[in-house]
Amino acid sequence: MRILTVCGMGFGTSLMLLMTMKEIGKRYGVAIEGEAVDLGSYKGKPCDLIAASGEIAKQIQTEVPVLAIKNLLNKADIEEQLKPYLEKRDG
Repeated sequence: MRILTVCGMGFGTSLMLLMTMKEIGKRYGVAIEGEAVDLGSYKGKPCDLIAASGEIAKQIQTEVPVLAIKNLLNKADIEEQLKPYLEKRDG
């Protein structure tokens, strides 16, 4: 599964979010690869899912599903939002 994580600058928040999502994916047996990018760079990059904070997610316009992560520091919240996509891949 390929995930783009997006933040204002393309490092820091988005990189932390991608690492958390990879960790969660392992627990579900789903290999997650991806890229941490800034808001201006997500367009045209192939992916299955895009994840960002709520404010950034509102600015992303694409056909790909966009997760607006409520709390970037709460791994349980991230897992709860990511879980339906992982279960689709798994089963």
